[in-house]
Amino acid sequence: MTTTLITGANKGLGYETARQLIAAGHTVYLGCRDATRGQAAADQLGARLVQLDVTDDESVTAAASFIAEQGGLDVLVNNAGIEGRGEHNSIIDAAAVTADMVREVFDTNVFGVVRVTHAFLPLLQRSSAPVVVNVSSSLGSLNLAGSPESPNYHYPGVAYPASKSALNMITVQFAKQFPGIRINAVEPGYTNTDLNGRTGTQTVEEGARIIVEMAQTPPDGRTGGYCSTHGEIPW
Repeated sequence: MTTTLITGANKGLGYETARQLIAAGHTVYLGCRDATRGQAAADQLGARLVQLDVTDDESVTAAASFIAEQGGLDVLVNNAGIEGRGEHNSIIDAAAVTADMVREVFDTNVFGVVRVTHAFLPLLQRSSAPVVVNVSSSLGSLNLAGSPESPNYHYPGVAYPASKSALNMITVQFAKQFPGIRINAVEPGYTNTDLNGRTGTQTVEEGARIIVEMAQTPPDGRTGGYCSTHGEIPW
């Protein structure tokens, strides 16, 4: 039985990823900040709840201890993320962004991933087929951001794409230094979730597909990659 932890899992892509992985036979822990909402989601899915705030050291340490006591972990899906929109669901552009805004986004999207991955590495290293899936975005691609032919070129935000670029580098560095763990970054696509104010053009079922696929990649599968359902994404 494969045991999987998904952060930010009481709704959106995290919830749908949990649903699909449970259907595939995984035992899934929903990592949720709000225990009440998390328990409701876990009850609906047939999952297990672990209270987890990726921005809080004590919360992450306690979650790792709890899952260790329950038997261990095989798959970690770093899904929790924020975009950091402003009033009226507006994207905060370079003229308006402040250091505090960037820090808030990085605290979840970058430092949170490092915090959680670091805490769960000992458990993953005990697994026979450990996997880490980092939910990134094509907005983190420097290649696409600088290409006028790409829709990403016209995204005015600073904090979110910068956080995903940083996450991509973290993915590469961890993958190189832990060759026994398959560690990849994935692009779910422009999905209709609360993160983007429900402006996405695809369903959560479609968005979760690549996360689920990489969570189940066989032991000889890729590592250190950056991909979507359409294939590799340029860094």
